Amino acid sequence: MEDLIAIRRYLHQHPELSGFEMRTSDFLIKEFKQLKTTQIIEEIGGHGFIVIFDSGMEGPSLLFRSELDGLPIQESSDLEYKSIFNSKGHQCGHDGHMSILLGLGKQLAANPIKKGKVTLLFQPAEETGEGAEAVIHDPLFRDLRFDEVFALHNLPSFPFGAIIVKNDSFTAAVKSVVIELHGKTAHASEPENGINPAKAVGEILKDIEELNINEPEQANFKLATLVHVKIGEPAYGVAAGDASIHYTFRSWTNEKLAELENEIIEKATAIANNNQLRISHHFLQRFYASENNPESVDLVRKACEKSGFNLIENSTPFKWGEDFGYFTKKYKGCLFGLGAGLNQPALHHPDYDFPDQLLKKGVEIFYAIIKERLE
Repeated sequence: MEDLIAIRRYLHQHPELSGFEMRTSDFLIKEFKQLKTTQIIEEIGGHGFIVIFDSGMEGPSLLFRSELDGLPIQESSDLEYKSIFNSKGHQCGHDGHMSILLGLGKQLAANPIKKGKVTLLFQPAEETGEGAEAVIHDPLFRDLRFDEVFALHNLPSFPFGAIIVKNDSFTAAVKSVVIELHGKTAHASEPENGINPAKAVGEILKDIEELNINEPEQANFKLATLVHVKIGEPAYGVAAGDASIHYTFRSWTNEKLAELENEIIEKATAIANNNQLRISHHFLQRFYASENNPESVDLVRKACEKSGFNLIENSTPFKWGEDFGYFTKKYKGCLFGLGAGLNQPALHHPDYDFPDQLLKKGVEIFYAIIKERLE
């Protein structure tokens, strides 16, 4: 545990942003090369890599995933191992997730599995929603077979070391959109000679706000959050001719998200047409809902019970996105939570630091899942 804590703190001190995780990946690969593994495959989906432990005997093939990337956040803590980089930090706890998976690798190297195969995936670019998709479509990964896939995420505000599970959607389906309105500029003294998008922007904001059902306990939960609006330029002799509106929107299932997407675009298009504006749009950062397979969740429940973990059944999905949904869309699997403590700062808070003592809990639950499935 002392070695694992030291590694976690090193990773915390040296975060890299999505798509630029080269040094993080190199550091971890060097650690794995000191262990007895079957195979290490590098540069998957960018700077991702996988480590394979193969018994050579027929049996289930399991995948466990961790993220490599940090966040564009300025850390506000006074930790002796705080980030050495400005505006880069591990305030989502991916430093802890990586260390847990490394600890699991050490456990598997010391106690080889008797049948089946276990693969550890270190995935890039989770925070931008690009990494899982890149990994899944990478030829180095595409032809590999997995019977079941697992991942955990540390969760502040839950009891320390508790395992949080839920059948079906564990996290929301999330997507972002940029809506562009194109009118005609005019002299500010003669706005009647232009087509100003301001009125249309106001109507779009009002109508999309009315779509929201921000009630997590409802199956028809849907939420479109305005994140940015820009109209014209700060040129005081010119009446605005263009505007852009940025939304992030979410729902509990991929199907419900598609319905909300259509509603947003239909309303914006109708308003633009009524105001003689041209309209265009493009989407960003898609996260599929992490749809947990009930059998995989039951496996986590059994592993939890046999290991003496506190098990919490969550009644609603979490409203944030997680790109593990790309994996559960293709494979049977489960994303579950690992309680980080009731009094912890929230995820993505500038002061968040993954608790060192949680590493042991993460390794234990992953190893218990392996034992339960393979033995």
